[in-house]
Amino acid sequence: MVLFAVGLLFAVCLHEAGHMVMAKAFGMKVTQYFAGFGPTVWSFRRGETEYGVKAVPAGGFVKIVGMTPLEPVEPGDEGRAFFRRPLWQRTVVLSAGSITHFLLAAVVTYVAAVTTGLPNIRGAEHFSLASAPPVVQAYCVPASTTATSCAATDPAPAKQAGMQTGDLVTAVGSTRVSTYEQLVHALQALPAGPVGITVDRAGAAKTLTVTPVRVQRTVDGVSKQVSAIGVTLADSAYPAPVLHFGALSAFGGSATFGQEVVSATFSAMAAFPGKVPKLVDALEGHPRDPNTPVSVVGASRIGGEAVSSGHTVIALTAFAQLNVFIGIFNLVPLLPLDGGHVAVAWFEAVRSRVARRRGLPDPGRVDYNKLMPVTYAVILVFGLTSLLAVAADIVNPIRLN
Repeated sequence: MVLFAVGLLFAVCLHEAGHMVMAKAFGMKVTQYFAGFGPTVWSFRRGETEYGVKAVPAGGFVKIVGMTPLEPVEPGDEGRAFFRRPLWQRTVVLSAGSITHFLLAAVVTYVAAVTTGLPNIRGAEHFSLASAPPVVQAYCVPASTTATSCAATDPAPAKQAGMQTGDLVTAVGSTRVSTYEQLVHALQALPAGPVGITVDRAGAAKTLTVTPVRVQRTVDGVSKQVSAIGVTLADSAYPAPVLHFGALSAFGGSATFGQEVVSATFSAMAAFPGKVPKLVDALEGHPRDPNTPVSVVGASRIGGEAVSSGHTVIALTAFAQLNVFIGIFNLVPLLPLDGGHVAVAWFEAVRSRVARRRGLPDPGRVDYNKLMPVTYAVILVFGLTSLLAVAADIVNPIRLN
Protein backbone atom coordinates (compact mmCIF):
# COMPACT_ATOMS: atom_id res chain seq x y z
CA MET A 1 0.00 0.00 0.00
CA VAL A 2 2.80 2.41 0.93
CA LEU A 3 4.69 1.59 -2.27
CA PHE A 4 1.61 2.33 -4.40
CA ALA A 5 1.04 5.62 -2.56
CA VAL A 6 4.67 6.59 -3.14
CA GLY A 7 4.18 5.79 -6.82
CA LEU A 8 1.18 8.14 -6.96
CA LEU A 9 3.17 10.90 -5.26
CA PHE A 10 5.96 10.35 -7.80
CA ALA A 11 3.44 10.64 -10.64
CA VAL A 12 2.10 13.95 -9.28
CA CYS A 13 5.63 15.31 -8.85
CA LEU A 14 6.42 14.22 -12.39
CA HIS A 15 3.31 16.11 -13.51
CA GLU A 16 4.66 19.31 -11.98
CA ALA A 17 8.10 18.59 -13.40
CA GLY A 18 6.50 18.49 -16.86
CA HIS A 19 5.19 22.03 -16.37
CA MET A 20 8.57 23.20 -15.07
CA VAL A 21 10.70 21.66 -17.82
CA MET A 22 8.60 23.10 -20.64
CA ALA A 23 8.35 26.51 -18.94
CA LYS A 24 12.12 26.69 -18.60
CA ALA A 25 12.54 25.51 -22.20
CA PHE A 26 10.47 28.47 -23.38
CA GLY A 27 12.37 30.96 -21.21
CA MET A 28 9.68 31.47 -18.58
CA LYS A 29 10.86 32.14 -15.04
CA VAL A 30 10.28 29.26 -12.60
CA THR A 31 10.91 30.27 -8.99
CA GLN A 32 9.85 27.13 -7.06
CA TYR A 33 9.42 23.38 -7.50
CA PHE A 34 8.30 21.46 -4.41
CA ALA A 35 7.07 18.00 -3.53
CA GLY A 36 4.33 18.30 -0.93
CA PHE A 37 2.61 21.23 0.76
CA GLY A 38 2.89 23.12 4.03
CA PRO A 39 6.08 24.01 5.89
CA THR A 40 9.37 23.45 4.09
CA VAL A 41 11.32 20.44 5.34
CA TRP A 42 14.31 20.76 3.04
CA SER A 43 15.24 22.81 0.01
CA PHE A 44 18.09 24.06 -2.10
CA ARG A 45 18.46 26.70 -4.78
CA ARG A 46 19.91 26.14 -8.21
CA GLY A 47 19.96 29.21 -10.37
CA GLU A 48 16.71 31.10 -10.02
CA THR A 49 14.67 28.08 -8.87
CA GLU A 50 14.21 26.71 -5.36
CA TYR A 51 13.73 22.94 -5.17
CA GLY A 52 12.56 21.15 -2.06
CA VAL A 53 10.25 19.02 0.00
CA LYS A 54 7.27 20.18 2.07
CA ALA A 55 5.90 18.54 5.21
CA VAL A 56 2.59 17.25 3.80
CA PRO A 57 3.17 14.65 1.04
CA ALA A 58 -0.15 15.26 -0.69
CA GLY A 59 1.10 16.34 -4.11
CA GLY A 60 3.41 19.02 -5.34
CA PHE A 61 3.54 22.35 -7.11
CA VAL A 62 5.62 24.51 -9.43
CA LYS A 63 5.53 28.30 -9.38
CA ILE A 64 5.89 30.02 -12.74
CA VAL A 65 6.01 33.81 -12.71
CA GLY A 66 2.83 35.40 -14.06
CA MET A 67 0.63 32.32 -14.30
CA THR A 68 -2.33 34.74 -14.38
CA PRO A 69 -2.52 38.51 -14.88
CA LEU A 70 -3.57 38.78 -11.21
CA GLU A 71 -0.13 37.75 -9.96
CA PRO A 72 2.41 40.52 -9.38
CA VAL A 73 5.50 40.41 -11.60
CA GLU A 74 8.80 41.78 -10.40
CA PRO A 75 10.44 44.51 -12.50
CA GLY A 76 12.67 42.91 -15.11
CA ASP A 77 10.60 39.71 -15.27
CA GLU A 78 7.81 41.10 -17.43
CA GLY A 79 9.12 39.48 -20.62
CA ARG A 80 9.44 36.10 -18.91
CA ALA A 81 5.99 36.07 -17.35
CA PHE A 82 3.81 33.13 -18.34
CA PHE A 83 0.81 35.15 -19.48
CA ARG A 84 2.98 37.22 -21.84
CA ARG A 85 4.25 34.22 -23.80
CA PRO A 86 2.71 33.07 -27.12
CA LEU A 87 -0.49 31.08 -26.94
CA TRP A 88 1.07 27.88 -28.26
CA GLN A 89 3.81 27.99 -25.63
CA ARG A 90 1.31 28.49 -22.82
CA THR A 91 -0.78 25.62 -24.16
CA VAL A 92 2.22 23.29 -24.24
CA VAL A 93 3.27 24.25 -20.70
CA LEU A 94 -0.24 23.77 -19.32
CA SER A 95 -0.67 20.44 -21.12
CA ALA A 96 2.77 19.13 -20.16
CA GLY A 97 1.52 17.86 -16.79
CA SER A 98 -1.10 15.63 -18.37
CA ILE A 99 1.33 14.53 -21.07
CA THR A 100 3.74 13.27 -18.40
CA HIS A 101 0.91 11.16 -16.94
CA PHE A 102 0.21 9.69 -20.38
CA LEU A 103 3.91 8.95 -20.96
CA LEU A 104 4.25 7.36 -17.52
CA ALA A 105 1.15 5.25 -18.16
CA ALA A 106 2.57 4.14 -21.52
CA VAL A 107 5.88 3.11 -19.96
CA VAL A 108 4.22 1.21 -17.10
CA THR A 109 1.82 -0.50 -19.52
CA TYR A 110 4.69 -1.64 -21.75
CA VAL A 111 6.64 -2.94 -18.76
CA ALA A 112 3.56 -4.86 -17.62
CA ALA A 113 3.01 -6.25 -21.11
CA VAL A 114 6.47 -7.84 -21.26
CA THR A 115 6.56 -8.96 -17.61
CA THR A 116 3.23 -9.70 -15.93
CA GLY A 117 1.03 -9.39 -19.02
CA LEU A 118 -2.04 -7.17 -19.54
CA PRO A 119 -5.67 -7.79 -18.56
CA ASN A 120 -7.73 -9.02 -21.49
CA ILE A 121 -10.30 -6.22 -21.23
CA ARG A 122 -11.64 -6.55 -24.76
CA GLY A 123 -11.97 -10.33 -24.53
CA ALA A 124 -13.87 -10.14 -21.25
CA GLU A 125 -16.24 -7.43 -22.49
CA HIS A 126 -17.11 -9.23 -25.72
CA PHE A 127 -17.37 -12.73 -24.26
CA SER A 128 -20.82 -14.28 -24.48
CA LEU A 129 -22.21 -17.78 -24.13
CA ALA A 130 -24.05 -17.06 -27.37
CA SER A 131 -20.71 -16.99 -29.20
CA ALA A 132 -18.52 -19.23 -27.01
CA PRO A 133 -17.59 -22.56 -28.64
CA PRO A 134 -19.23 -25.59 -26.98
CA VAL A 135 -16.00 -26.85 -25.45
CA VAL A 136 -16.98 -28.67 -22.25
CA GLN A 137 -15.72 -30.40 -19.20
CA ALA A 138 -17.64 -33.21 -17.55
CA TYR A 139 -18.82 -32.15 -14.13
CA CYS A 140 -22.00 -33.36 -12.49
CA VAL A 141 -25.66 -32.47 -12.19
CA PRO A 142 -25.92 -30.73 -8.81
CA ALA A 143 -29.19 -30.93 -6.97
CA SER A 144 -29.15 -27.15 -6.58
CA THR A 145 -28.10 -24.47 -9.05
CA THR A 146 -26.26 -22.74 -6.22
CA ALA A 147 -23.98 -25.72 -5.51
CA THR A 148 -20.30 -24.98 -6.06
CA SER A 149 -19.01 -28.57 -5.94
CA CYS A 150 -20.17 -32.10 -6.68
CA ALA A 151 -21.57 -34.30 -3.95
CA ALA A 152 -20.91 -38.05 -4.03
CA THR A 153 -24.58 -38.69 -4.74
CA ASP A 154 -24.86 -36.18 -7.62
CA PRO A 155 -25.34 -37.92 -11.00
CA ALA A 156 -22.67 -37.41 -13.69
CA PRO A 157 -24.07 -38.86 -16.96
CA ALA A 158 -21.52 -37.14 -19.24
CA LYS A 159 -18.54 -38.34 -17.20
CA GLN A 160 -19.93 -41.87 -17.02
CA ALA A 161 -20.35 -41.87 -20.80
CA GLY A 162 -16.68 -41.01 -21.26
CA MET A 163 -16.88 -37.31 -22.03
CA GLN A 164 -13.59 -35.52 -21.31
CA THR A 165 -12.49 -31.98 -20.57
CA GLY A 166 -11.77 -30.21 -23.83
CA ASP A 167 -14.30 -32.12 -25.92
CA LEU A 168 -15.95 -29.92 -28.53
CA VAL A 169 -19.60 -30.90 -28.82
CA THR A 170 -20.76 -30.74 -32.42
CA ALA A 171 -24.18 -32.43 -32.22
CA VAL A 172 -26.82 -33.49 -29.70
CA GLY A 173 -28.70 -36.30 -31.36
CA SER A 174 -29.49 -34.94 -34.81
CA THR A 175 -29.24 -31.31 -33.70
CA ARG A 176 -26.04 -29.55 -34.74
CA VAL A 177 -24.60 -27.05 -32.24
CA SER A 178 -21.87 -24.47 -32.72
CA THR A 179 -22.11 -22.39 -29.50
CA TYR A 180 -22.38 -23.23 -25.83
CA GLU A 181 -25.75 -21.51 -25.65
CA GLN A 182 -27.09 -23.74 -28.43
CA LEU A 183 -25.70 -26.77 -26.57
CA VAL A 184 -27.52 -25.85 -23.36
CA HIS A 185 -30.83 -25.36 -25.17
CA ALA A 186 -30.43 -28.64 -27.06
CA LEU A 187 -29.63 -30.58 -23.88
CA GLN A 188 -32.48 -29.07 -21.90
CA ALA A 189 -34.97 -30.01 -24.64
CA LEU A 190 -33.95 -33.70 -24.68
CA PRO A 191 -36.64 -36.26 -23.88
CA ALA A 192 -36.03 -39.06 -21.42
CA GLY A 193 -33.78 -41.89 -22.58
CA PRO A 194 -30.29 -42.31 -24.07
CA VAL A 195 -29.03 -39.93 -26.75
CA GLY A 196 -25.96 -39.88 -28.95
CA ILE A 197 -23.75 -36.83 -28.45
CA THR A 198 -21.04 -36.21 -31.03
CA VAL A 199 -17.81 -34.59 -29.91
CA ASP A 200 -14.60 -33.55 -31.63
CA ARG A 201 -11.67 -34.81 -29.57
CA ALA A 202 -8.23 -33.82 -30.86
CA GLY A 203 -9.57 -33.71 -34.40
CA ALA A 204 -11.35 -37.04 -34.26
CA ALA A 205 -15.16 -37.34 -34.15
CA LYS A 206 -16.61 -39.58 -31.44
CA THR A 207 -20.21 -40.34 -30.58
CA LEU A 208 -20.97 -40.98 -26.92
CA THR A 209 -24.21 -42.43 -25.62
CA VAL A 210 -25.41 -40.35 -22.69
CA THR A 211 -28.55 -40.78 -20.59
CA PRO A 212 -29.64 -37.38 -19.26
CA VAL A 213 -31.39 -36.84 -15.94
CA ARG A 214 -34.36 -34.61 -15.27
CA VAL A 215 -33.88 -31.61 -12.94
CA GLN A 216 -35.81 -28.53 -11.90
CA ARG A 217 -34.26 -25.39 -13.36
CA THR A 218 -35.31 -21.80 -14.05
CA VAL A 219 -35.38 -21.13 -17.79
CA ASP A 220 -36.30 -17.66 -19.05
CA GLY A 221 -37.68 -16.81 -15.64
CA VAL A 222 -39.88 -19.93 -15.42
CA SER A 223 -39.13 -22.94 -13.19
CA LYS A 224 -39.58 -26.20 -15.05
CA GLN A 225 -38.27 -29.73 -15.58
CA VAL A 226 -35.40 -29.98 -18.09
CA SER A 227 -32.77 -32.53 -19.06
CA ALA A 228 -29.13 -32.26 -18.00
CA ILE A 229 -26.02 -34.39 -18.49
CA GLY A 230 -23.54 -32.65 -16.17
CA VAL A 231 -21.26 -30.50 -18.32
CA THR A 232 -20.02 -26.96 -17.98
CA LEU A 233 -18.06 -24.64 -20.22
CA ALA A 234 -14.39 -25.59 -20.12
CA ASP A 235 -11.93 -23.06 -18.78
CA SER A 236 -10.14 -23.10 -22.15
CA ALA A 237 -13.28 -21.71 -23.82
CA TYR A 238 -13.17 -18.52 -21.77
CA PRO A 239 -10.97 -15.66 -23.00
CA ALA A 240 -7.56 -15.64 -21.36
CA PRO A 241 -7.76 -13.26 -18.36
CA VAL A 242 -4.20 -12.04 -19.01
CA LEU A 243 -2.46 -11.59 -22.36
CA HIS A 244 1.33 -11.97 -22.57
CA PHE A 245 3.56 -10.29 -25.13
CA GLY A 246 7.09 -10.26 -26.43
CA ALA A 247 9.27 -7.16 -26.59
CA LEU A 248 7.95 -6.17 -30.05
CA SER A 249 4.34 -7.35 -29.82
CA ALA A 250 4.06 -5.46 -26.51
CA PHE A 251 3.90 -2.18 -28.45
CA GLY A 252 0.71 -3.23 -30.21
CA GLY A 253 -0.70 -4.83 -27.08
CA SER A 254 0.01 -1.70 -25.05
CA ALA A 255 -1.64 0.49 -27.68
CA THR A 256 -4.78 -1.68 -27.70
CA PHE A 257 -4.92 -1.71 -23.91
CA GLY A 258 -4.41 2.06 -23.87
CA GLN A 259 -7.35 2.59 -26.24
CA GLU A 260 -9.57 0.51 -23.96
CA VAL A 261 -8.43 2.47 -20.90
CA VAL A 262 -9.05 5.85 -22.54
CA SER A 263 -12.53 4.75 -23.64
CA ALA A 264 -13.31 3.43 -20.15
CA THR A 265 -12.03 6.68 -18.60
CA PHE A 266 -14.40 8.85 -20.62
CA SER A 267 -17.27 6.50 -19.79
CA ALA A 268 -16.40 6.67 -16.09
CA MET A 269 -16.22 10.47 -16.18
CA ALA A 270 -19.63 10.65 -17.88
CA ALA A 271 -21.11 8.40 -15.19
CA PHE A 272 -19.32 10.21 -12.35
CA PRO A 273 -22.27 12.38 -11.10
CA GLY A 274 -24.50 9.33 -10.72
CA LYS A 275 -21.86 7.48 -8.69
CA VAL A 276 -21.47 10.12 -5.98
CA PRO A 277 -24.74 9.24 -4.15
CA LYS A 278 -23.53 5.63 -3.98
CA LEU A 279 -20.59 6.83 -1.89
CA VAL A 280 -23.13 8.08 0.65
CA ASP A 281 -24.84 4.68 0.51
CA ALA A 282 -21.48 3.02 1.21
CA LEU A 283 -20.99 5.20 4.28
CA GLU A 284 -24.42 4.14 5.50
CA GLY A 285 -23.37 0.50 5.41
CA HIS A 286 -24.70 -0.58 2.03
CA PRO A 287 -22.46 -2.80 -0.16
CA ARG A 288 -19.79 -0.69 -1.86
CA ASP A 289 -20.29 -0.34 -5.60
CA PRO A 290 -16.89 -1.22 -7.15
CA ASN A 291 -17.48 1.42 -9.82
CA THR A 292 -17.74 4.31 -7.37
CA PRO A 293 -14.91 6.87 -7.26
CA VAL A 294 -11.89 6.03 -5.14
CA SER A 295 -9.49 8.37 -3.39
CA VAL A 296 -5.72 8.08 -3.13
CA VAL A 297 -6.37 6.03 0.02
CA GLY A 298 -8.60 3.60 -1.86
CA ALA A 299 -6.30 3.35 -4.88
CA SER A 300 -3.31 2.69 -2.62
CA ARG A 301 -5.25 0.03 -0.71
CA ILE A 302 -6.26 -1.75 -3.93
CA GLY A 303 -2.72 -1.56 -5.29
CA GLY A 304 -1.31 -2.83 -2.01
CA GLU A 305 -3.75 -5.75 -1.89
CA ALA A 306 -2.87 -6.66 -5.48
CA VAL A 307 0.86 -6.72 -4.75
CA SER A 308 0.52 -8.61 -1.47
CA SER A 309 -1.69 -11.25 -3.09
CA GLY A 310 0.74 -11.76 -5.96
CA HIS A 311 -1.41 -10.00 -8.59
CA THR A 312 1.27 -7.59 -9.74
CA VAL A 313 -0.47 -7.24 -13.11
CA ILE A 314 -3.43 -5.60 -11.34
CA ALA A 315 -1.19 -3.19 -9.43
CA LEU A 316 0.77 -2.14 -12.51
CA THR A 317 -2.22 -1.68 -14.79
CA ALA A 318 -4.22 0.05 -12.05
CA PHE A 319 -1.34 2.52 -11.68
CA ALA A 320 -1.31 3.06 -15.45
CA GLN A 321 -5.10 3.50 -15.57
CA LEU A 322 -5.01 5.98 -12.71
CA ASN A 323 -2.41 8.07 -14.54
CA VAL A 324 -4.55 8.10 -17.68
CA PHE A 325 -7.55 9.22 -15.62
CA ILE A 326 -5.59 11.99 -13.89
CA GLY A 327 -4.16 13.16 -17.21
CA ILE A 328 -7.55 13.35 -18.92
CA PHE A 329 -9.39 14.74 -15.90
CA ASN A 330 -6.80 17.51 -15.52
CA LEU A 331 -7.60 18.70 -19.05
CA VAL A 332 -11.29 19.25 -18.27
CA PRO A 333 -11.93 22.93 -19.14
CA LEU A 334 -12.73 24.07 -15.61
CA LEU A 335 -10.62 26.27 -13.36
CA PRO A 336 -8.47 25.62 -11.39
CA LEU A 337 -7.57 22.57 -13.55
CA ASP A 338 -4.93 23.02 -16.24
CA GLY A 339 -7.67 22.50 -18.82
CA GLY A 340 -9.46 25.53 -17.42
CA HIS A 341 -6.37 27.71 -17.92
CA VAL A 342 -6.02 26.37 -21.47
CA ALA A 343 -9.67 27.20 -22.16
CA VAL A 344 -9.23 30.75 -20.87
CA ALA A 345 -6.10 31.27 -22.98
CA TRP A 346 -7.81 30.09 -26.14
CA PHE A 347 -10.95 32.10 -25.37
CA GLU A 348 -8.80 35.23 -25.11
CA ALA A 349 -7.13 34.47 -28.44
CA VAL A 350 -10.42 33.84 -30.24
CA ARG A 351 -12.03 36.91 -28.71
CA SER A 352 -9.09 39.09 -29.78
CA ARG A 353 -9.18 37.75 -33.34
CA VAL A 354 -12.93 38.38 -33.64
CA ALA A 355 -12.44 41.93 -32.33
CA ARG A 356 -9.70 42.63 -34.91
CA ARG A 357 -11.86 41.39 -37.76
CA ARG A 358 -14.63 43.69 -36.63
CA GLY A 359 -12.28 46.64 -36.33
CA LEU A 360 -12.77 46.81 -32.57
CA PRO A 361 -10.06 47.30 -29.92
CA ASP A 362 -8.52 44.21 -28.34
CA PRO A 363 -10.60 43.24 -25.28
CA GLY A 364 -7.39 42.22 -23.51
CA ARG A 365 -7.06 39.59 -20.83
CA VAL A 366 -9.93 37.81 -19.15
CA ASP A 367 -10.74 39.23 -15.73
CA TYR A 368 -9.83 36.33 -13.45
CA ASN A 369 -11.57 38.05 -10.53
CA LYS A 370 -14.90 37.38 -12.25
CA LEU A 371 -13.98 33.71 -12.65
CA MET A 372 -13.08 33.18 -9.00
CA PRO A 373 -16.63 32.31 -7.79
CA VAL A 374 -16.84 29.52 -10.38
CA THR A 375 -13.33 28.40 -9.47
CA TYR A 376 -14.21 28.24 -5.78
CA ALA A 377 -17.38 26.30 -6.60
CA VAL A 378 -15.40 23.73 -8.58
CA ILE A 379 -12.86 23.42 -5.76
CA LEU A 380 -15.68 22.97 -3.24
CA VAL A 381 -17.42 20.25 -5.26
CA PHE A 382 -14.22 18.34 -6.00
CA GLY A 383 -13.04 18.79 -2.43
CA LEU A 384 -16.23 17.47 -0.89
CA THR A 385 -16.31 14.55 -3.32
CA SER A 386 -12.70 13.73 -2.47
CA LEU A 387 -13.45 13.78 1.26
CA LEU A 388 -16.49 11.59 0.67
CA ALA A 389 -14.37 9.11 -1.29
CA VAL A 390 -11.69 9.08 1.42
CA ALA A 391 -14.30 8.40 4.10
CA ALA A 392 -15.86 5.59 2.04
CA ASP A 393 -12.42 4.08 1.36
CA ILE A 394 -11.75 3.98 5.09
CA VAL A 395 -15.17 2.86 6.33
CA ASN A 396 -16.29 0.65 3.45
CA PRO A 397 -13.37 0.11 1.05
CA ILE A 398 -13.39 -1.62 -2.32
CA ARG A 399 -11.55 -4.93 -2.00
CA LEU A 400 -10.15 -7.30 -4.57
CA ASN A 401 -12.00 -10.59 -4.98
